[in-house]
Amino acid sequence: MSVRSASIVRNTQETRIRAEICLDGSGQGDVHTGMPFLDHMIDQIVRHGLIDIRLHCDGDLRVDDHHSAEDCGIVLGQALAAALGDKRGIRRYGHAYVPLDESLSRVVVDLSGRPGLFYHIDFSRARIGSFDVDLFREFFQGLVNHAQMTVHIDNLRGLNAHHQIESVFKSFARALRQAVEADPGMQGVTPSTKGQL
Repeated sequence: MSVRSASIVRNTQETRIRAEICLDGSGQGDVHTGMPFLDHMIDQIVRHGLIDIRLHCDGDLRVDDHHSAEDCGIVLGQALAAALGDKRGIRRYGHAYVPLDESLSRVVVDLSGRPGLFYHIDFSRARIGSFDVDLFREFFQGLVNHAQMTVHIDNLRGLNAHHQIESVFKSFARALRQAVEADPGMQGVTPSTKGQL
């Protein structure tokens, strides 16, 4: 399997974003979304997914963080889809449970070719610092829609909102890492009875 990487540029009237992703990386990141807490969360995908990500967003943060958070998810989803190509030889499925102190999260990923986000987090508060926790759903929805993947996100317990979402991102990273891995039993084969994903 050759190195799987992609570069995406997306410019709109609300955001200007460029992203590079390497699925066969070593956990190197350069993330600047203009939203420090979201940078910290995407860094979890980098480190725990061993996925190299360069992401720079210049967005209309003077209006709200919404456009930038959603569009960063969109661009990462586009980059992930491009890097995966035809998905031959991958595991396709991944899952992970990750604790962070009192918080425990589970994420299950299917690189199915069908977008579906099933998101269950009962946050203990509405903001983490200045960041609106509602925007995490927007980020994941953009990513899922454009990567054409099914993702189940469940924060099973947690009292601290920071711990809740960080355990989610770490779980997502580990599940994604598993799903994109080469499956020795599927060399050159698309992991679907349809013959394509």
